[in-house]
Amino acid sequence: MASLSLRSIYKKYPGGVVAVSDVNLEIKDKEFIILVGPSGCGKSTTLRMIAGLEEISEGELYIGDRLVNDVAPKDRDIAMVFQNYALYPHMTVFENMAFGLKLRKVPKDEISRKVEEAARILDISHLLDRKPKALSGGQRQRVALGRAIVREPQVFLLDEPLSNLDAKLRAQMRTEISKLHQKLGTTFIYVTHDQTEAMTMGDRIVVMKDGFIQQVDSPQNLYTNPVNLFVAGFMGSPQMNFIDSVLRKTEDGKFAVEFGSEDTKTSRGKKYYVEVPESKITEEAEAALNDLVGKEIITGVRPEDIHDEEMFLSAAKTGIIEADVEITEMMGAETYLYLNCEGISLTARVDPRSTARPQDTIRVAIDANKIHIFDKETEKTIVN
Repeated sequence: MASLSLRSIYKKYPGGVVAVSDVNLEIKDKEFIILVGPSGCGKSTTLRMIAGLEEISEGELYIGDRLVNDVAPKDRDIAMVFQNYALYPHMTVFENMAFGLKLRKVPKDEISRKVEEAARILDISHLLDRKPKALSGGQRQRVALGRAIVREPQVFLLDEPLSNLDAKLRAQMRTEISKLHQKLGTTFIYVTHDQTEAMTMGDRIVVMKDGFIQQVDSPQNLYTNPVNLFVAGFMGSPQMNFIDSVLRKTEDGKFAVEFGSEDTKTSRGKKYYVEVPESKITEEAEAALNDLVGKEIITGVRPEDIHDEEMFLSAAKTGIIEADVEITEMMGAETYLYLNCEGISLTARVDPRSTARPQDTIRVAIDANKIHIFDKETEKTIVN
C-alpha cells in the first residue's frame, strides 16, 4: 500500500495556460480522498498527473518514498477507472478483467483466481461470459472496477466513475465503492464535481477552484467551517444563502449583521438584525470584525438554519424576518421554501408539516448560532 505526496505541483500548457497551480497535498496510506470542484478546476488534470497520463510541469510527486515524475504509468503501481468505462467491446467480461494481467505474463491459473475473486467481490460472477454491450451501465462500471482490482495496485484513481449512471444507481454505487475501499484497504483518490458524492464517500475532501486548492478537510469540517465564500457555497445542497449585509455594533458593544431595505416602493421597507453570539467570536475574528463595523459584509446561513416553527420563533431574540413564499418543493422527508425577503432570495429547508404555501407571507427565524460572516472584499471567512 502507499501514501502519496504532491509537492508544489504545476501543470502549464503552451500559450501560458496554467491548469493546476502549486498543489501541495499529503495523502495517507489507505485513505479515501476526494477531489471536488466545478468543471475546469483542475481536479482531473491533477489525477492524470498522478497516473502519469499528463506530464508534471513543475514540482515533485512521490508514491510511497519513490519519486515518480519520470516513471511510466505502467510502472507506478496504480489503477485508473475512467468515466466512460473504457471496456473492449469485442472481449467478454472475463477477458476485459484479465487483459492487464495477460500483458504482464501472469500465469493463467493465477489470472482465473484473481478475476473470479474480483467478480465475487463485485457480484458480477454471473456476467463473466457476457460482452459489454449486453450489460447495463452499472454492470459495466463494476467490470471497470474489477479490471482495476485484479491488478492489486497500491493506489486506485477514479475519474468521475458514476457520472453516466442514473440517480438511483449512482446512490447504490456510492455505497458499493465505499464498501470496496474498506474491503481492499487501498488508497483511493476519487474525482467528482458532485458534492453529495464527496460528502458521503471521502475521509477527506480537497476542494479546488481555478487550479488552486481552496481547502482540505473532513466532510463535516468543510460543511461547518468553510474557509471562504466559494467553499461555503459549493458544499451543501441546496447551497448556503448569502445575504449582502452591513456589520453594526449595538449599544452594549455586541456585533450584529443588518440587512433589508428602506425602499417602500419595492418592499415593506424593513431592516432586520441578527446578533452575532459571543461564543462564535474568536480573538482573531473580533479584531477583523472591529475593522468592518459600518462596512458591507456577506452573511451566510444554511437552508436548514432558517426555521418557520413556532418554537424557534418564540425563542429567537433577533433574526426574525418576514418573507414572501415564492415556491414550495415537497421532498417527502422535508420541504424547501423559496422565499423573498426585502428583495433577498432565501431558501429554507423546513419540516414537511409546514403549512407555508406560495404567495403566503410568513415569519421565519434565522438561527444566530449557525450564521457565517465573510469579508466582502477578500471573500475569506471571519466567523463560522
